[in-house]
Amino acid sequence: MEKLQLTYRSYNSVELEANHFFCIYQIDSGFLGEVFMSEQQRVAHLVGSIPLENTEIVLETVANKLGPFLKRIPDGETGKRIGWIRFLQNYLNNEHPDMETDTETPPLQWRQWDGLLLREVPMAKFKEGVNLKEVTFDTGYASSAISSYEIFSRFQSDGVIDKNTKFQVCIPTPFAPGYNFVSPPAQDDFLPIYTQHLINEIDKLTSTIPCEKLAIQWDVCQEVLMWEGYYDYERPDYKQEICSILGKIGDAVPNETELGYHLCYGSPKDEHLVQPTDTSNMVEMTHGIISSVSRSIQFFHLPIPKNREDDDFFKPLGKLQIPEDTELYLGLVHYEDEDGDHRRLKKAQEYVKVDGVGTECGWGRADPNRISGLLSAHANILSNT
Repeated sequence: MEKLQLTYRSYNSVELEANHFFCIYQIDSGFLGEVFMSEQQRVAHLVGSIPLENTEIVLETVANKLGPFLKRIPDGETGKRIGWIRFLQNYLNNEHPDMETDTETPPLQWRQWDGLLLREVPMAKFKEGVNLKEVTFDTGYASSAISSYEIFSRFQSDGVIDKNTKFQVCIPTPFAPGYNFVSPPAQDDFLPIYTQHLINEIDKLTSTIPCEKLAIQWDVCQEVLMWEGYYDYERPDYKQEICSILGKIGDAVPNETELGYHLCYGSPKDEHLVQPTDTSNMVEMTHGIISSVSRSIQFFHLPIPKNREDDDFFKPLGKLQIPEDTELYLGLVHYEDEDGDHRRLKKAQEYVKVDGVGTECGWGRADPNRISGLLSAHANILSNT
C-alpha cells in the first residue's frame, strides 16, 4: 500500500493561543456557569476501563458528566475485561485446547517500579504436536463490542449521547498476552497467529457496526515495557518487530473508522511498572508507529506521571512530529490533584500542542468511588484552560 503524504504540524507559542467562545453546560446537576473554550476545544479522552456495574451505567454516567468534551466513549470494559488482559492468563494456560503452562520457563515476576512483587505469572506454550496452522483464539473482543454498541446506539438515538460521538473500542495488542503470558520460546509462533486473530476480530466488528460510528484504540503497554528494558529477556530486533505489528493491526482498521494508540506504563496498583526518565521513548515509539501505518491516525495518548512537572521530562515532546490531522492527548489528570493537573498541562504546552487530556491508564483496578471525582477532574481542567 502506498504511504500517505503527511504534513506535520509544528509547535510555537502563537499556535497555543486560541480564539474563544462562550459555552454553558452542567455537570453533577451543578451549574458551572459560562466557560471559555477554544474553537478547537480540547477533549476528554477516556482510556477504556471504568469499574461500574455494567455498560449501560458506564455510558450514561460518562455522557452525563463529560458529554460536551467527548469525541468518543468506550463501554468501560465491564465484565471479564475489567482487569484488562488478566482473563487471558487463565485462558491461555488452562482453557485453550492447544496451549498449556510451560513448566520449564520460570513464571514472570510482575514487579512495580520500586521492586515490589505484585504477582508471579505462569507462562504458556503450545502443546506438543499442535498444528499451528489450525490454531484459533476466542477472546470475545468483537462480540463484546457488538453487544455494547447496541446500547450505545440506543442511547444515541434517545439523545443521551451526542449524535457525533464515536463508539470507542479498546483492544490490547498482540504483545500484551504475548510478552506477558507466553514463554519466550513460544512467542515466535504465538505472535503472528494472535495478530491474525485480532485482525479477524476487527473484521467481525466492523462488518456489524457502521465503520463511521467507530473508533479503534490499540492499547500499547507491554511494548513500552520492552522498550524500557522491563523484562528479564529481550526480543531480537524488538523495536522493528513492535512497529511492524502495530502498523499491521493499525492498517487492518478500515479508513472510515477512527484509529488511535494509547501508550502505557502499566498501573496494577496505581503505580507504574517502570517510572519513565522522560518522554523520549514515547516520542520514539510514536514516530515508529506513524512510519509503520499506511492510513491516517486520529490520535495518540501518552501517560504523564503525577510527580513530573519538570522541563527534563517534557522537553523531548518538543521533537514530536505527528501529522496535522492527528491529535495528541496527554494522560496528566490525576485523582484529587487539580492544581497539579493544571501545572502539568501548562508545562506540557511549553513544548507541544495538547489536543486533549485523560488519565494515564484505564480505571479498571481503581476504587469505583473515585469515578465521579475523576470525571469531574476532566471537566474542571478542560473548562478552565
